[in-house]
Amino acid sequence: MNAGINSLDLRDDLALAHALADLADAISLDRYQAQDLVITTKPDNTPVTDADRAVETAIREALATHRQSDGLVGEEFGSDKGTSGRYWVIDPIDGTKNFMRGVPTWATLIALVQVDASGSEEVVVGIASAPGLARRWSAAKGHGAFVRFSGATSTDDFDGPEQFNNEKKISVSKVSALTDASISYSDFVGWGDRLEPFQKMLAHAWRTRGIGDFWSHMLVAEGAVDIAIEPSLAVWDMAALDIIVREAGGSFTNTAGHDGPFGGSGVSTNGLLHNAVINGLNP
Repeated sequence: MNAGINSLDLRDDLALAHALADLADAISLDRYQAQDLVITTKPDNTPVTDADRAVETAIREALATHRQSDGLVGEEFGSDKGTSGRYWVIDPIDGTKNFMRGVPTWATLIALVQVDASGSEEVVVGIASAPGLARRWSAAKGHGAFVRFSGATSTDDFDGPEQFNNEKKISVSKVSALTDASISYSDFVGWGDRLEPFQKMLAHAWRTRGIGDFWSHMLVAEGAVDIAIEPSLAVWDMAALDIIVREAGGSFTNTAGHDGPFGGSGVSTNGLLHNAVINGLNP
């Protein structure tokens, strides 16, 4: 097990994560709005495209070359955390249904999880790359959170990482009351007993929007939205978002208030509102 985290090592890992995102963006943009996009249904009745599979395959091959001892947890091709104390978490295309329909709100999510000697897990590097939106968010533990804006004006003239410019550090908002807060979510599916208190919270908020998926949480990291909530998510949906929100000064837990992206649901806030949100969801 790897008990410590070296700051220089994280910079190297973040650089690799950016390279993996460059690779993913090239593949996903090439297949985005393609007339011959191949769509199939997984055993859980969720859709998957040839782009999802191609992106994860490319990332797996790159990690097999550059991080041979690291484990990997991926959405499409299974998981092996390994025994090195480090494993990568990959969602090749978060927002597959958007990708299929030509909605530009989709992203490749890449994260690195560190496991200490006691078995405690923490995300230490994360990237959410959304080339359809010409944005990429990134963070590494202790280094802050950033967003890059692409210089490309369309998918046709996107030409790799040199097109990215205007990287800026991001931070969460200072809103401290739920009545002044902007809340983002996906829909009302999967809430169970928490649906009624959640809808009550929405009714008292300043503004609510069904933005959904990764973008809700990245808007929290940028300070544009104050709260983002998803009632049912897998670790690959959340790992990268967790470190980006936290490095931007926010908090990330599940709906029960347990820290991190390992609890089956995701709540990100600016931190100031977090206790009120968790208490509101669990009256």
